[in-house]
Amino acid sequence: MQFIVGLACLFVMASCYHRQRPVTLLWQRDSVMVDDTLTHSTSFLYAENFNFLVKADSLVMLHQQPEEYLSGMPTDSFAVYADNRLVVADIRIIGQDVEDSVWVQLANEQQQFGWVREHVLLKSVVPDDPISEFISTFSDVHLISFLVFFCVIMVTYLLRKLLRREAPLVHFHDIYSFYPTLLTLIVAAAATFYASIQMFAPQVWRYFYFHPTLNPFDVPLILSVFLCSVWAILIVGLAAVDDVRRLLPIGEAITYLLGLGAVCAIDYIIFSITTLYYIGYVLLVAYGYYALRAYFRHSYARYICGHCGARLRHRGECPHCHHVNA
Repeated sequence: MQFIVGLACLFVMASCYHRQRPVTLLWQRDSVMVDDTLTHSTSFLYAENFNFLVKADSLVMLHQQPEEYLSGMPTDSFAVYADNRLVVADIRIIGQDVEDSVWVQLANEQQQFGWVREHVLLKSVVPDDPISEFISTFSDVHLISFLVFFCVIMVTYLLRKLLRREAPLVHFHDIYSFYPTLLTLIVAAAATFYASIQMFAPQVWRYFYFHPTLNPFDVPLILSVFLCSVWAILIVGLAAVDDVRRLLPIGEAITYLLGLGAVCAIDYIIFSITTLYYIGYVLLVAYGYYALRAYFRHSYARYICGHCGARLRHRGECPHCHHVNA
């Protein structure tokens, strides 16, 4: 446990690093927001010198000025391809463009400059930050569909196999440790918070996507709760692995951890989807009641054997060393 606490402290200290951001935080600028809605899409998300990474197969940009293109003058273009990096050189509002009034000038790694409409740009790029890239990848519709399909198959197979063998499994034949149950509850709560941000504070989440941080003390309350839950998943997950490794033989420990991962994956999928329809809040309360009730009725050990130190649910003969504990 000392190793886990030390590692957790290291992660917490590392998360406090604060990068200089090119624009002021959205949640700090509410009092000075301008009335021109055309500027909202750019002024609070990125600015000049902001870096993007191309995620689409290609992105076509104009060499000439946007006004020349809109006036029907001859223009030429060039393409940048996936994994190329771009930097914002200029942002311009062009009112006569009925399709998208915001145009962005970018420079690529070959020092070529080109213009593109903002809505085309944002569909084709991701902020050049590991956290933003992870969010973009994890939010992909095809990936989510695959994860749902894979998790349903995996959970069905594991539950059937484990229940037939009566092997240890969280919520069913659980081990004498609260960490696995706590981990599943935190994952369910984190998924609920994630979906809640998407529904009630989408602009805050969008700004977080463009300017991510792992510091829970540098963001609004709802994001702070979500980030704290992410850190809690990491710390409690490490504690759960340590307890499982200590309480079970290596073979059973691996099987138990696979089952625990499957349950957490299903929790994430169920609560992140059902919360969008407001059902997730009721399910979270019901799931919390069920998980805690199952643990305290079947897996909570309040005694310790005086001879071998094994955890016991009741006083009497120890099933491990057969010592009688009065």
